[in-house]
Amino acid sequence: MKIKLPGVTLNYEIHGKKGAPWITLSHSLACSTRMWDAQTEDLSKDFQVLVYDTRGHGLSEATPGAYDVQMLASDVYHLLQALGIAKTHFVGLSMGGMTGAQLALSHPEVVDHLVLADTGHAATPAANAAWQERIDLAVKDGLEVLVEPTLKRWFTEPFYNERSPALLRVGDQIRHTPLVGFMGCIGALTSLNLTERLKDIKHPTLAIAGEQDASAGNTMFMGEQIAGSKSVLIPSAAHIANVEQSAVFTQALRDFLS
Repeated sequence: MKIKLPGVTLNYEIHGKKGAPWITLSHSLACSTRMWDAQTEDLSKDFQVLVYDTRGHGLSEATPGAYDVQMLASDVYHLLQALGIAKTHFVGLSMGGMTGAQLALSHPEVVDHLVLADTGHAATPAANAAWQERIDLAVKDGLEVLVEPTLKRWFTEPFYNERSPALLRVGDQIRHTPLVGFMGCIGALTSLNLTERLKDIKHPTLAIAGEQDASAGNTMFMGEQIAGSKSVLIPSAAHIANVEQSAVFTQALRDFLS
C-alpha cells in the first residue's frame, strides 16, 4: 500500500494480529520490505508487523537530492502518525538501525523497544570515499555492477557461494534500487553523526550483529553507550544477518521482546 506523507510517498505493508503490539522493521540501503520476509512471517503470529520501503527504495518515491538520517526518521514518524500507531518496537538493520536510533532521539515517545542491527553511528572519511566510488560506478554502469561485490561484502563466503534463493532475492533488491534513491540515502550515511547522542537513548535496546560483519564493532559500541542495553553476536553471519541466519536472528528478537 502507498501513502502520501509530507514530502514523500511511502510504500508499506501491515501483517499480523489486529490488537497485538506493533513492531516496525526498517531495511538496509539497497534493499526493501522483502529483506524482512522471514521475520515478517514469524513475528506476525504475535505482533502487528509494519514493514515499509525507505524513501528512494522499493516501491517508495525516490525524491531527488541528498537525504539525511533526520529525514529518514521523520518519514517513519509521519508514517506512524498517519497509520494511528502510537508506539512500536523498532527493528532497524544497517541504514534502518541508524534511522531507528535517530527516531528514538527525535521522537522517543513512539518507540518502545529498539533493536540496532549491523549498523553504525558516524561517517568516516574512508567509508565516505568508498561510498563515492560506488556512486561513480552506479552512475556509469547502473546498480547491476554493484550486485556481486555487495553480496560478497554482506554475506559470509560459504553463504555467498551457496547461491541460495535468499541471497539471490537480496541481489534482486540491489539491482532494482532506483539510482536516485541509492544516491540520496548514501547522503544520509555520509553525513551520519550520532556518536555523542547515543547516551541519550533511554529505550530498552538490543545491539545485534553478524559476528563476521565489518560493522559489528560499531554496533557493539552503540550498545555499550546505551544504558542497560543487551548485545548479541550471531555466528556464521555477516552484514545482512537477518537473512543469513534468519532463525537465530528472529529468536534473538523474540527473546529480547518477551
